[in-house]
Amino acid sequence: MTTKHIAVVPGDGIGKEVIAAGMEVLEAVSEISSFGMDAEYVDIGSERYLRTGELLTDDDISLLKGKDAIYFGAIGDPRVSPGILEQGILLRMRAVFDQYINLRPVTSWFPLVPLKREVPFDIHFLRENTEDFYMGANGTFGPNSGGDSAHVHVSRELYDIDIDLVAKASNGDDFAFEIGLLSRTAVTRFADYCCRYALDRGDGKVTLVDKANVITRNYGMQREIFGEKAAEYGLDLEFMFVDAMAMAMIVRPETFGTVAVPNLFGDILTDLGAQLQGGLGMGGSGNINPEGVSMFEPIHGSAPDIAGRGLANPIAAVLAAQMLLENQGFPDEGRMLHDAVRHVLDAGMTTPDLGGSLTTSQVGKAIADFVLGQK
Repeated sequence: MTTKHIAVVPGDGIGKEVIAAGMEVLEAVSEISSFGMDAEYVDIGSERYLRTGELLTDDDISLLKGKDAIYFGAIGDPRVSPGILEQGILLRMRAVFDQYINLRPVTSWFPLVPLKREVPFDIHFLRENTEDFYMGANGTFGPNSGGDSAHVHVSRELYDIDIDLVAKASNGDDFAFEIGLLSRTAVTRFADYCCRYALDRGDGKVTLVDKANVITRNYGMQREIFGEKAAEYGLDLEFMFVDAMAMAMIVRPETFGTVAVPNLFGDILTDLGAQLQGGLGMGGSGNINPEGVSMFEPIHGSAPDIAGRGLANPIAAVLAAQMLLENQGFPDEGRMLHDAVRHVLDAGMTTPDLGGSLTTSQVGKAIADFVLGQK
């Protein structure tokens, strides 16, 4: 048996419930396979923040660095202003551990797929996780903004605007800005990972999503680098603008395999993908550092309105556990979880959001029982 050291961070709201179900499933896997697990629960989330003011501490980081992987629930609490927990915990964790790949499979879990055409699809979105507009420069300025009113220039190919002059001409209006940043180093490693991932999957192409017709500098460089890498690996490279990709996902999702997408657009498109496969309760994800500590989580939020009521769908957390197993070198055990999810869907053993009548823990037990039956 190979023992993996897993940090378990249930987090907030329904995170606690779905992670409990996922842990029951992982424990079942460990009973019938060579996968062994040493799990340590870590208190990171809104309750601790409200008690102590702590988000992600140096001690947390030191502890997590000693683990093989992180199994994460959800973050978010209506008592905390939006952005504080997300930026101070989730985004910082991705940055500290350099988890530069966000992997989100979008699979046709029939009959949950809302499309009229029952054509199977299996899109794997690879989202760059450490740059773009989520990790760029931002600020506010103006007489009432409380921000920096220092001299600011916005220079583009066709014009040069002095924003101080614009502010004065606009009767002292306030301004806010966000600047998306891409580095050649980060785009190159992202492109390299995407191409290798496509080859491992048996895909002959990578689809690169952007908005290069409007955001020309950032995504123009990204296209150049992806073109070089695709040629290096002998792959076809398909370009899709993000708005066209959103439409194509509805009418022909089966034509996509490995899809590379920058951070902001990836956040949006993968939630669309989650709805295509049956809702947010069906989406697992991985924040991956190929050479370091990776984190696996359901894509849904903390859903405080249903927390503690047994209504949360744990399948996304189970699919995140599947990705954790695969990442840690247990592909057969990962396949067990995929098959177990298929079983409970076929049997109607689901939570109310999927038309069933079971609670969160009952669905988790049903999946774990199926796994144990494979012994």
